Amino acid sequence: MSAAKLLARKRARQTESVAAEPVPAIRKAPPSRRAKVLALISHGSTTKFTALMEDWVALLPHVRKDCKLEQKDRVDTIAEVAELAGCNRALFFEVRKHTDLYLWAGAVPSGPTVKFHVQAVHSMDELSLTGNCLRGSRGIVSFDSAFGGTAPSHLLLVRQVLTGIFAVPEGHPKSKPFVDHVHSFALDRLGKIHYRHYQIVNAQDGADGGRRSQAGQMLVEVGPRCSLTVMRIFDGPFGGPTLYANSGFVSPNHVRAEVRRRTGERYAKKITARAAMRKRHAGADRRLPRDELADVFREEPDEHMEGLDE
Repeated sequence: MSAAKLLARKRARQTESVAAEPVPAIRKAPPSRRAKVLALISHGSTTKFTALMEDWVALLPHVRKDCKLEQKDRVDTIAEVAELAGCNRALFFEVRKHTDLYLWAGAVPSGPTVKFHVQAVHSMDELSLTGNCLRGSRGIVSFDSAFGGTAPSHLLLVRQVLTGIFAVPEGHPKSKPFVDHVHSFALDRLGKIHYRHYQIVNAQDGADGGRRSQAGQMLVEVGPRCSLTVMRIFDGPFGGPTLYANSGFVSPNHVRAEVRRRTGERYAKKITARAAMRKRHAGADRRLPRDELADVFREEPDEHMEGLDE
């Protein structure tokens, strides 16, 4: 058999073996890894409120920032905007009167949605803390014991919504395979949820020449900071039936009205007291009584001097 025929048979066998091998299917990332959160803010925002949103966008790699929402647009249109952007969750920073910040956090398109009143906002630039976590890394979402299994149902819903927002999916394309920071949520006795962000730092022992210790780790705060008060929980995406309403919540408008009322009452009391004082001064005899000793040293003319004058 010639060499040409042997070479042709060898090539045919190689072609058959390659054709027999199964073609690997294209692997797609699970839907959870492609999860995205849409973040947008309303017009009329201040620098502090915008800085809070920018900090969260920088810390959470699966958050996508969108353009500002007009004041005339309704809140329920955010669900449609999130679906068009391919996001399954959304964060909306609603600013009113340049002083009040409300945070809407919800899942799209099924819900639920939680509306918070945000107070005590401090951005990372404002705090200038020593903590510094890796940009794009995944973080641990920590809740205190108040959000445990025996917690009220509305707190369990709040925990579910916040976990979906702040927990970066494992294997997300824009995330890095590191866990070096913690998002902490703690509930106080007044019903406020305090948010803190810490960096996980390995503890060092300075006595052994600066070697890294394996005993434990420590937390160093990075920022930002804020306090959240639950106002309402809606069943749908940014609207729908109300599942929970905080009866103890006092709106900022009512607080400002109460401050103005008390200021007006103090001013009215001051004016009334001033008018009463003027009335007392006008009706009282302000003349001093005659002093009997006022003329003791006054010289009286002598009688013989009067005769000389005549």
